[in-house]
Amino acid sequence: MRTFKKSLRKNWDLYLLITPVIVYFFVFDYIPMYGVQIAFKNFIAAKGIWGSEWIGFDHFERFFNSYYFERLIWNTLGISLYQLAVGFPIPLILALLLNEVGNGRFKRFVQTVTYAPHFLSTVVMVGLIFLFLSPQNGIVNHLIVLFGGTPISFMTEPEWFKTIYVFSGVWQGMGWNSIIYLAALAAIDPSLHEAARVDGASRLRRIWHINLPGIMPTVVILLILNVGHIMSVGFEKIYLMQNNLNIESSDVISTYVYQQGIIGAQYSFAASVGLFNSVINIILLVAVNRIAKKVNETSLW
Repeated sequence: MRTFKKSLRKNWDLYLLITPVIVYFFVFDYIPMYGVQIAFKNFIAAKGIWGSEWIGFDHFERFFNSYYFERLIWNTLGISLYQLAVGFPIPLILALLLNEVGNGRFKRFVQTVTYAPHFLSTVVMVGLIFLFLSPQNGIVNHLIVLFGGTPISFMTEPEWFKTIYVFSGVWQGMGWNSIIYLAALAAIDPSLHEAARVDGASRLRRIWHINLPGIMPTVVILLILNVGHIMSVGFEKIYLMQNNLNIESSDVISTYVYQQGIIGAQYSFAASVGLFNSVINIILLVAVNRIAKKVNETSLW
């Protein structure tokens, strides 16, 4: 306690700077945890949380035995793993390539082009997807027809949904996500590359033996964080892309919680589904963190 008081006096300005962030998370993330108990109750708004009947794990059993359970888990995991397999390595590869570019003007141009989509809102992004993939006027279908194919209604065919969702997300986020890798690459000692050049190492060998090992702790940390969100597929984009024809592939836990909780007013049931999703994420985060600590001696804690 004495050490903390000493640190507080010495670094009061830094503590003051971080105070709004702490207050934000406390108000919007920790205080609402009080309401999680409705997942174990038959919540009735008129009676309030304390006045509602306690029913234990009934809502969880209902979800596990429901017709939608298997489809929701399969779609959520399928999209998340697909996104992790495709979307995680591409920003890393982009950062490694940009780091090797010697022409400053060309490098800045590529960075601007790849960063720009990140600043588009989700609504605008989905609107662009519908425009590009339109069966009548979309540029993609124009190219398909030009090469002798027939137009494809991408947004109404379930088998295309996951691919469209993942690759549009990669296009939007790869530039922005590469920034942290570029920062890590900038911290690598240039003398290592100079010594490797003297020894005759090619550029690919220097990337493999110097750059990759140098940023590996950063890669592992980001991988752990990504796996920790593997069950949390973004709601907004999926909901905007979803329709009655592709719902077989697009219905995930987050959209199901919205439909049951907000539209269906089944607050307790929706809370139990969301709590189940959060618990699975925590388990995955702890497990992957422990594995990374044993294998690579790098972890979040």
